[in-house]
Amino acid sequence: MAHSSRPLPPWPYPRLCAHRGAGKLAPENTLTAMRVGHAHGYAMVEFDVKLTADNVAFLLHDATLERTSSGRGRADALPWRELSRLDAGGWHSAKYAGEMLPTFAAIARWARAHGVACNVEIKPTPGRERETGAAVGLDTLALWRDAEFLPLMSSFAEESLDACRLAAPALPRALCVEELPADWLARLRHLECVALDADHQILTREVVDTAHREGYRVCTWTVNDPARVAEVAAWGVDTIITDAIDVIPANALDAA
Repeated sequence: MAHSSRPLPPWPYPRLCAHRGAGKLAPENTLTAMRVGHAHGYAMVEFDVKLTADNVAFLLHDATLERTSSGRGRADALPWRELSRLDAGGWHSAKYAGEMLPTFAAIARWARAHGVACNVEIKPTPGRERETGAAVGLDTLALWRDAEFLPLMSSFAEESLDACRLAAPALPRALCVEELPADWLARLRHLECVALDADHQILTREVVDTAHREGYRVCTWTVNDPARVAEVAAWGVDTIITDAIDVIPANALDAA
């Protein structure tokens, strides 16, 4: 059996995490989505954070506004005052028409009040990688001051993770990857990450074993099939991010 060369970092996070708040049951990246995920028993939520034109951190996945709001154009072209007037729910269903885009601060207050762990994905609008990473990192430290444990900060943008590392070194970080680069361990070391956050389609037991042996935790996304959840859980994946919160019970892996 392979010898463990490095101890694993502390991992206060649940085995299962609700993607963008509630998967697809409610408008993604909204306060309502977080509430729906929590109502399904999920004690951890994942969401995307970027900056407005006037540097307010808010939740949105895309670089543009069209898909998940009534707005148009670049997500960072408008100040918060204008973004706050957009409808971020009507695109999903009539039930959620009028839902607002939330600020990062509003989500943080809700999460702390309800004891919900957070995976904060830094999702910069292209061209604002370092600025967004540093700002979101500093905001996170302020919003979770004196918290029992801090959110997990993740990003596909290595510049953002690096800027977060420099601005807020105390925050735990995870590198998101859709494909596994040959030098993935070196990248984790350079960014001083605690975890790899990989697309489940590229994940193997060998990758999980290697990460753990080298002292890194493993997250994976977006796993929506219960059989696949059971499979990657059996490999020892530390946190599994899913849309299927109505199909996969939040306590499904409690005995695993």
